[in-house]
Amino acid sequence: MPSTTAITVPQLARLVGLPDAPVLIDVRIDDDYQADPRLLPASRRRDFRTVSTWAAEFSGAKAVVICQKGQKLSQGVAAWLRHEGIPAESLEGGFEAWAAGNAPLVTSSAIPPRNEKGRTVWVTRSRPKVDRIACPWLIRRFVDPDAVFLFVDPAEVHLVADRFAAVPFDIEGVFWSHRGDRCTFDTMIEEFGLRIEALDRLALIVRGADTARLDLVPQAAGFLAASLGLSRMFRDDLEQLEAGMLLYDAFFRWCRDATDETHNWPAGGKAQ
Repeated sequence: MPSTTAITVPQLARLVGLPDAPVLIDVRIDDDYQADPRLLPASRRRDFRTVSTWAAEFSGAKAVVICQKGQKLSQGVAAWLRHEGIPAESLEGGFEAWAAGNAPLVTSSAIPPRNEKGRTVWVTRSRPKVDRIACPWLIRRFVDPDAVFLFVDPAEVHLVADRFAAVPFDIEGVFWSHRGDRCTFDTMIEEFGLRIEALDRLALIVRGADTARLDLVPQAAGFLAASLGLSRMFRDDLEQLEAGMLLYDAFFRWCRDATDETHNWPAGGKAQ
């Protein structure tokens, strides 16, 4: 009989990267983590021994707990979270099953240091169009859901990065930027190790829109139009980012689930 308190790798893989994905909590012991220091997308590392002190921070969320094999540590932590009123499941088979299933993993060494609240902080140029919305979307959906993004005048990006311990991106002369004919979104996918088919497909659309190569894929022109439209709708860059998250969510779902689907007015029939 299937467990009512565990989730399988295929089930969880369908949720990763979506706006309503559960919170992922990695409770592997240090030795296991150091043996393979990759992370499930957007997961947080926590010490299973202190669950009573940190459980409350996940109130109001659904959680999936990951240990090495899906046994005592993840099941115990998930049970404790449920005791605290937090819907929680353990990952069946744990990290080992996830890795064996070729599900996406993030290269943890690429994740910048976190601040005192456990969040990564990034800074870029104000008035974003494509790449500067694409990269925050990728980070929040696959790397750090609590990431902070600062949009400032172009001339101030480096100084703000220095004063506020922020990571500059999508500006010339920094690590997280364009490389050759590829854009910053491509760089982040590569460095974080997020080579999955849906993201590769989305990256091609983003690249075409961001680098004025609308011939790369048919979707690039429409994507650019939507992105430019959003930039005209919002004066506040953070409001634009929040609106843009939905656009990227929609294109990610298309890239993952709907590329073979067509739609047309049914000839000789009633409109559906």
